[in-house]
Amino acid sequence: MAARETIIILDFGSQYSQLIARRVREAAVYCELLPYHTPAEEVLRLQPRGFILSGGPASVYAADAPHLPDYVLQSGRPVLGICYGMQLLAYHLGGQVDPAPQREYGPARIELTDVDTPLFAGARAAAGNTLTVWMSHGDRITQLPPGFQVLARSANSPIAAMGDVQRHLYGLQFHPEVVHTPQGMQILSAFLYDICGCQGGWTPGNFIEETVQSIRERVGDGQVVCALSGGVDSAVTATLIHRAIGERLTCIFVNTGLMRLGEPEQVVATFRDHLGMRLIAIDATEQFLADLQGVTDPEVKRKRIGARFIRVFEAEAARLGRVDFLAQGTLYPDVIESTAPDRAVAAKIKTHHNVGGLPPDMRFQLIEPLRYLFKDEVRRVGEALGLPRQIVWRHPFPGPGLAVRVLGEVTWERLETLRHADAIFIEELWTSGWYERTAQAFAVLLPVQTVGVMGDSRTYASVVALRAITTEDFMTADWARLPDELLARVSNRIVNEVKGVNRVVYDISSKPPATVEWE
Repeated sequence: MAARETIIILDFGSQYSQLIARRVREAAVYCELLPYHTPAEEVLRLQPRGFILSGGPASVYAADAPHLPDYVLQSGRPVLGICYGMQLLAYHLGGQVDPAPQREYGPARIELTDVDTPLFAGARAAAGNTLTVWMSHGDRITQLPPGFQVLARSANSPIAAMGDVQRHLYGLQFHPEVVHTPQGMQILSAFLYDICGCQGGWTPGNFIEETVQSIRERVGDGQVVCALSGGVDSAVTATLIHRAIGERLTCIFVNTGLMRLGEPEQVVATFRDHLGMRLIAIDATEQFLADLQGVTDPEVKRKRIGARFIRVFEAEAARLGRVDFLAQGTLYPDVIESTAPDRAVAAKIKTHHNVGGLPPDMRFQLIEPLRYLFKDEVRRVGEALGLPRQIVWRHPFPGPGLAVRVLGEVTWERLETLRHADAIFIEELWTSGWYERTAQAFAVLLPVQTVGVMGDSRTYASVVALRAITTEDFMTADWARLPDELLARVSNRIVNEVKGVNRVVYDISSKPPATVEWE
């Protein structure tokens, strides 16, 4: 990673921290999002071109507030502080931060001053001296640090942006990373290119070239097995490794019994027949269901599934002979969300089975070529690799599969019920043209039964919940406004075609406060 031009984003606990990283990547610049307390040597080995300081919920003058590491300013590299990050910059350089008389949340208008700075050059050219921005703060800077100038003002923030042009130090009280700041990408791009001097080499083609070479060097003459699920993450992982080492890659598809309807057969046909990879298919349904018998806690489900996955792989590897590495499609948000919380840094959401659920005594070395990619980047890499569109754009599917969509105990009967209900929902989305208009859609089987009437008989049967969301980044999401007639058709088909279901409900929760998955 050190050879790449890199921007370091230090995370102080903002809900938008991952979004900052997404926007930097969209500008074709590589970045890494690290907790603010990451050791200096770990950060500086990446040879950063500049630093971005995220927002956060703390106040700089609070006793337990996280503070700016010394190496940031000592490095002499450009710095952009956003919201709390701006306040930290001011506080550590001799400015004054105080509670604002009025909190400022939501849209605001800022007026740019006449200070000549590259930070706002593109935004000024596009929108003039008045910009619409998104504010989210309760404190404000009341006195500039020495050497700084006011770059923008709002009605509630006399210092809405500040800068020391000579030292390349800048602060924004607003959030340029959110879509509610229309010129936000121009501001971030100006910092990356005009101030940090980045060249913009973070492209799918460059990533493929670097990654293939890196895999060759690391694997040497070793043998690799890849956990293939059929989703875009494992497909791209397998294709990259196959391109790097050819027949020394063996893809192993484990039918857990937790897949969607017809998926095991589709995976085998696509990867063995269409893509020509060496593929071993194993049906371990009974083992996984035995592990899950009586389990209702979703974290226990994940850990048991992760552990069984590895054991199945180890058993198959013993039959293969020499195997040195295990490849998986771990993504950057998996890594970030599975990091243990510390004070202001965002709390752990859930354990991902391919990050936190692996047994400590596993005998493979891990290869995770997508570990620093977001989902949209994986899709672009998949397209550049020439993978079929139906694989590249398939909706995300959780590693534990339907085990976390069958709420409560997982049994074969309940899985079959959910499989058929989910297949009806997805089929109707495709038929109506709504599948590619949603980012993720699926059915959930609830652990409750309700009274119903079918024909002349009273029923007491299961409830299926439908979930469909729209999102740009999966860090925030909104429920999809599916047409009434579509939902009615799906509901009618499920209660008529899926035995044991008499009620269908639609989830209208956003993320936050809900997550995309129910478990």
